[in-house]
Amino acid sequence: MADPVISATGLFTPAESISNQELVESFNCWVAQHNSDNAAAIAAGEITALTPSSVEFIEKASGIKARHVMSKAAILDPAIMAPRIPERPDTELSVLAEMGVAAARDALARAERDAADVDAVLCACSNLQRAYPAIAIEIQAALGIEGFAFDMNVACSSATFGIQTAADFIRAGHARSVLVVNPEICSGHLNWRDRDSHFIFGDVATAILVESADIAPSPHWAILGTRLKTMFSNNIRNNFGFLNRAAPEGIGKPDKLFRQEGRKVFKEVVPMVADLITSHIADLGIAASGLRRLWLHQANANMNRLIGEKVLGHAPAADQSPTVLDTYANTSSAGSIIAFHLHSDDMAAGDTGLICSFGAGYSAGSIILRKVA
Repeated sequence: MADPVISATGLFTPAESISNQELVESFNCWVAQHNSDNAAAIAAGEITALTPSSVEFIEKASGIKARHVMSKAAILDPAIMAPRIPERPDTELSVLAEMGVAAARDALARAERDAADVDAVLCACSNLQRAYPAIAIEIQAALGIEGFAFDMNVACSSATFGIQTAADFIRAGHARSVLVVNPEICSGHLNWRDRDSHFIFGDVATAILVESADIAPSPHWAILGTRLKTMFSNNIRNNFGFLNRAAPEGIGKPDKLFRQEGRKVFKEVVPMVADLITSHIADLGIAASGLRRLWLHQANANMNRLIGEKVLGHAPAADQSPTVLDTYANTSSAGSIIAFHLHSDDMAAGDTGLICSFGAGYSAGSIILRKVA
């Protein structure tokens, strides 16, 4: 049985970025207009006045300071407050595939690997721009890869679930080199007019090259173990899907965009994830003190701090649990991979680390890695 490793990762970052100050100015302009337009109804007690947002509120609640997006101007326009990304003809590469191809090429270049060496492509992300044909197959064709490809969706845990799936293909001998690609246009399903969540998401794409150890470049990351967990919950939900076409009167409703019960999510997900990690490393005979670094899902700085405390027994230092939230915000499945991509080169051979993602479902994935020179 072949041993799976991570040979390289890749990253595509959109050129445009929105600061908290820019976001707040746009949101508060819309709030002021809404309250003015509905002044009579507000005075009569028929509706409640909306509350402005603030930079301080956003940073205290999340740790986020900015986010990269694919369509900045439309998001900041108080009359629109949503991305406007033009549809492309079927003969052109889709925007999600284009982002994925860029991240995949970065990963291939870092591994000094040719696309012809890859056997499979998995597109694992939280929001696919269409049902079929698969975005993964489109990426496969654009890169000129033989073999097979398919899409998978486990919300924010899609990347770790994709890594385990790729690793299982390697172990079973079905493939020797697999690209797991995570293109995320999270701005498209965010309710930019919801004060409690308008700041959460950003856009990005990542890629992970999972290969058999006998063909991997040096250095690489040995996958010591993978573990997945799901538990149904409505506390993070988005009801938009192809069946909305059958009931178009509901398409504009808030439940067709991202929504969550933030306090419930925090209370329920933190212990779930901490228990998953603790049991996983225990089964592998690894002490918490043996984890050199935690690359956690980038959703909320407070959640990551508390998970780190529960796993390590103390508050993790910035070097132990690096964050990219401040500049990327929550990028769903790609977040933990960005953290790994940007904060792993300095680790020494023999160092052990953890990639962990968690989110809607609930879902959580744990990948234990060791650097090999």
